[in-house]
Amino acid sequence: MASAKPVAHPSAKPLKRPSQARAKFTVQAIYDAFVRIWQREGWSGITTRAVALETGIAVGTLYDYFPNKEALLSGYVRHCMDVLLQAIAREAIEPVSLPWQRRIHHLVRLACGVQAPELPWFHPDMLMLEARIAEPRHHRWVHEELSAAWIKVFAASNDLPHRPTDDTVVALHLAVWGARRYGMLLALDAQETNRWAQAMERLCRAAVQVPPGD
Repeated sequence: MASAKPVAHPSAKPLKRPSQARAKFTVQAIYDAFVRIWQREGWSGITTRAVALETGIAVGTLYDYFPNKEALLSGYVRHCMDVLLQAIAREAIEPVSLPWQRRIHHLVRLACGVQAPELPWFHPDMLMLEARIAEPRHHRWVHEELSAAWIKVFAASNDLPHRPTDDTVVALHLAVWGARRYGMLLALDAQETNRWAQAMERLCRAAVQVPPGD
C-alpha cells in the first residue's frame, strides 16, 4: 500500500508575487505586520483581517496577494528563502578577493541562521505547519536552490587548499540544513546553537583540507 503524502491545501499559496516597487513595498509591509502579530499572539492570532489592520491596508488589498493565512505563511517562508539566497550571494559568492575561510564562515553563519541579523525572523512553529503549505516538490526546489548556492560559494573560492567535489558540497549543505531544521524543532538554546554552528564550520573547513577521495 502506498504511503499517504501530506498535500498542501490548494489555496495555500500566494496569488502573485510583486514585481513593481509599490507592490513590493506593500507586500513587505504585510510580512512585517504578520511577524509582529505572530510575535505577540502566535499562529492562532493570525487572521487576514488582523494583518490588514496591522498593516494599515484594506482587506481587499491583502487578498490581491494572499487569499488566506496559509497563503500568507507560504509567501513569508518563500520570502525568507529568497533573502537567505540573496545574502549568500552577496556575502559569500560575489566578493572578489574574499579569502576562502571568510566565504565558508559567511555561508555557514547564514545557513545556520546564527548571528545573522540580515535574515528575516523565523519561528520553529512554522516548520510544524509545513504540511499545510508545502508539497514534496517545494522541498525539492529549495534543496536544489540551496545546493546550487553552496556549490557557487566553493567555486568562487579560488584559494582553497583542495576543491571538494560537488557531491561533497551538497552533502555538507544537507548536513547543515537538515540539522538546522531539527535543531529548531528541538528548541536548542542560543549556546547549543552556537556550538553546533561552530562545529559545522569546522566540518566544512575540514572538507577542503584533504584531496577529494582521501
